[in-house]
Amino acid sequence: WAGFVVETPDSKLYFAGDTGFHNGINYRRMAEKHGGFRFAILPIGAYEPRWFMAPQHQNPWEAVQGMTLCNAAHAAGCHWGTFQLTDEPIDEPARKLTEALDDQGIPRQRFRALRPGEVWNVPEHIVP
Repeated sequence: WAGFVVETPDSKLYFAGDTGFHNGINYRRMAEKHGGFRFAILPIGAYEPRWFMAPQHQNPWEAVQGMTLCNAAHAAGCHWGTFQLTDEPIDEPARKLTEALDDQGIPRQRFRALRPGEVWNVPEHIVP
């Protein structure tokens, strides 16, 4: 919930809010409506156990799928590493994000699990 899009003259940013993956329906709708994004902020944590958390929280593998489905050139992972909310170790989402990117053939520099307070100057060019 609470997802939104910020549009500037140069680019668009998508914040997915707190969401489960739901077969990518939200991401497909964002791509249809907005065409794509320079940057997306996508949740990657608080996903275990899946039988209980899947409707509310996506896992890193699903977040990488979401980045692809909404046509985001770059993404940052949120909703992880601050509080121990669910069963996975607090640092697991960042590790699993790297694995998901590698598994799906997406360069690691396109999707980062930022730490609280970390700054990232997102590249301006769009990656196909």
